[in-house]
Amino acid sequence: MLISDMHTSAERFSLATLLSCALALPLTFIGCSRSSATAAQPSATLAAQQQQAMESARQQLELIPPPSKTRYMAVRSLTSWENPYLTVQGGMVTLHVLIADANPSPMGQGGLLRPVGARRRNLDVRVSDLPTALNAIPESAWPYGRVVAVEEAHEVPVSARAEVRRNVETVLKMLGDLGVVTYEWNDSSRGL
Repeated sequence: MLISDMHTSAERFSLATLLSCALALPLTFIGCSRSSATAAQPSATLAAQQQQAMESARQQLELIPPPSKTRYMAVRSLTSWENPYLTVQGGMVTLHVLIADANPSPMGQGGLLRPVGARRRNLDVRVSDLPTALNAIPESAWPYGRVVAVEEAHEVPVSARAEVRRNVETVLKMLGDLGVVTYEWNDSSRGL
């Protein structure tokens, strides 16, 4: 009787194992079918996330005052430009930011102990991430107001010029959607 009880419990165990495997198999296929059905949705959710990031960046950038045209039109070179500016390339955009001087004293400003170059940051950004990057720039780095200079990359190969120009157009549209004034920088028209 003891052996038969063991045989019955072994049958129950194997029957329970078989039953759990049989139930788990359809759930596995259901999980796979759901993941393949939702595989087409990431592009829709990505577009929604980009739209949400754009709206958030627009709201944050509205806190920066409107641009002062008299201040930024007087600038003759990008080395003396104090607002953020963009260099548009084929696959990305370089965001140049001049962080405001933390020392309010005019003494020694721009000198050996407080060089302007030490406050300049250059960041390579994908075009799609540009609203988020602009939103991260502190308000103190916008002395001319909500205006960004945009220049095309220098020494672009002939084969990449069309791609760079398309990216420039995309960046200009994106900045317009964000409510940021664009100042297209062209060195040849400035006599530099």
